[in-house]
Amino acid sequence: MKLNILGCYSATPRTFTNPTSQVLEINNHLFLIDCGEGTQVQLRKNKIKFSRIKHIFISHLHGDHYFGLVGLISTFRLLTREVDLHIYGPKGLKEVITLQMKLSDSWTNYQLIFHELTSKDSELIFEDDKVEVYTIPLQHRVYTNGFLFKEKEGERKLDMNAVRNEDINQAYYRKLKQGFDVENNKGKLVKNDAVTLPPPKPKSYAFCSDTAYDEAKIPLIKGVDVLYHESTFLEKNANLCEKTKHSSAIQAATIAKKANAGKLILGHYSTRYDDISLFKTEAETVFSHVELADDGKIFEF
Repeated sequence: MKLNILGCYSATPRTFTNPTSQVLEINNHLFLIDCGEGTQVQLRKNKIKFSRIKHIFISHLHGDHYFGLVGLISTFRLLTREVDLHIYGPKGLKEVITLQMKLSDSWTNYQLIFHELTSKDSELIFEDDKVEVYTIPLQHRVYTNGFLFKEKEGERKLDMNAVRNEDINQAYYRKLKQGFDVENNKGKLVKNDAVTLPPPKPKSYAFCSDTAYDEAKIPLIKGVDVLYHESTFLEKNANLCEKTKHSSAIQAATIAKKANAGKLILGHYSTRYDDISLFKTEAETVFSHVELADDGKIFEF
């Protein structure tokens, strides 16, 4: 699992920082999460292939989280994209994007598929044989979702010494990986767990931005390996959290601790602060395993 931060600052783009956007690589998928202004430029800078992006997840309809989307869609068209593009986001996103495309006469030459979200409860919005994606309802000034990405359990691993000792024909290796008991060359039934090893523990990643402090989401992200949680404010400005429906670094750390997350990544910093290391310092007073997102930073788990 690999996370590439394209942008992680709030609201106003600057020449040296970018609004929210990130790419999660999980089980051969490349998921784009939020698409603030300048996202396609950041994709170029970080050498991420446009053609590998087939699913885009938009948390909410504030500009710093989706204003880069129509530009990216248009660029895909100019590059003669043919592969379908799936976009998951709040109801209204399809109307906004299609109106922009209609007025500019820029219809795509590939299929653009919108999955509009309205539920205030968590729901499964994507699934294949390797990954599941759920919404995480968040408390913000407009309808907002985070997203939980979960690997499915993989195949079992062959213990080759045990397999050879049991004299199992190679034709049954696939069945063993799938968890079945098989017969060896002598007709003896061999128990699966005697010749295979458990698969690696599936990994999970939760993206939570933007949101006020809200413990209702804790059961949804309980035990998550990596939690990205917005931390717009330091404690000296914590009084702004309730008004703006954002979180502080300490509030993000509290959620991580109560959810028993493996690691917390902070982001969505207010541009009023010159030193983002202070976010880590404050969060670590509550939760030990804290990392700071920054534009261009890559996390591998």
